Amino acid sequence: MAIKVLKPGLATTVQDLGRPGYYHIGIPLSGGMDRHALAAANLLVGNPEGAAVLEAVFMGPELEFTEDAIVAITGAELPPKLDGEPRETWTSFKVKRGQILSFDFLKQGARGYIAVAGGIDVPVVLGSRSTYALGALGGFNGRKLEAGDELPVGRAAAAAKEGRTVAKDLRGQPAGMPTELRAMPGLYWHRITEAAGNGFFSDTWKVAPEADRIGYRFKGGKPLEFVPREPPFGAGSDPSNITDACYPYGSIQVPGGTEPIVLHRDAVSGGGYFMVGTVIAADMDLIGQLQPNTPVKFVKVGMDQAIAARKDRAELLGRLRTALA
Repeated sequence: MAIKVLKPGLATTVQDLGRPGYYHIGIPLSGGMDRHALAAANLLVGNPEGAAVLEAVFMGPELEFTEDAIVAITGAELPPKLDGEPRETWTSFKVKRGQILSFDFLKQGARGYIAVAGGIDVPVVLGSRSTYALGALGGFNGRKLEAGDELPVGRAAAAAKEGRTVAKDLRGQPAGMPTELRAMPGLYWHRITEAAGNGFFSDTWKVAPEADRIGYRFKGGKPLEFVPREPPFGAGSDPSNITDACYPYGSIQVPGGTEPIVLHRDAVSGGGYFMVGTVIAADMDLIGQLQPNTPVKFVKVGMDQAIAARKDRAELLGRLRTALA
């Protein structure tokens, strides 16, 4: 079985749950920006949670199926159409041989996940099928999809069936405005003044147009004020520069002290900008569903709160597994 790409959408790539274990040599995690939605799509069609799916950004692709299949779309509200007839998101449905899956205009969120029973069967590279386009690694020829591509699909499990659905309270999507992103102050918190630190958390920021798999930039808050210092050997002259250091997943760097950037799935693993803090793991999925100009507030939390939030997110996935078992 194969899927023929008639139209690729804006930026559609093959992704799974990522490529851990190589960050220390500069190869990022990659994988779905919204891991919960990716896992949900797979569970709906009877796949393992980490099977490879298609991640579509803002605009869905147009796909022709060469064999019957079970499909589900989760994440952003990107309404699917089968031969022009509407289908539901967060619900598995059958696609017959020769039918064309397309998508209406985006209604909510940013990234949709298209799972097919059997999974997208591209080669495994360093333990993952995820696309890292910047490094031309993994996925379909290391790049986003193009018209004319043919995607191989694996053998579907017996559990694949149509009509399964995910209740709204199990979807884990952003709720309310502004979106709250919990963050822990970082190792370089001492580099900014107390007033600047308080302002970072009290200001309302907006997602900038420069928001992608590498990092999400935010604008609209007050510039950070730095504590005066003599630049250390190896650091640049800008107050936001540091001697090169590692960047954890979710790090918030602020070049020049003006616009924070949250580093995401395809981010570099180190560099010379200070980090004001790190968005906690439980909230990283939410970032992947934010459209440009969405208002955001960063909320200061400690380690105990971060661990509790991670537990809550894991329990949400556990309830989803039970519901779809």
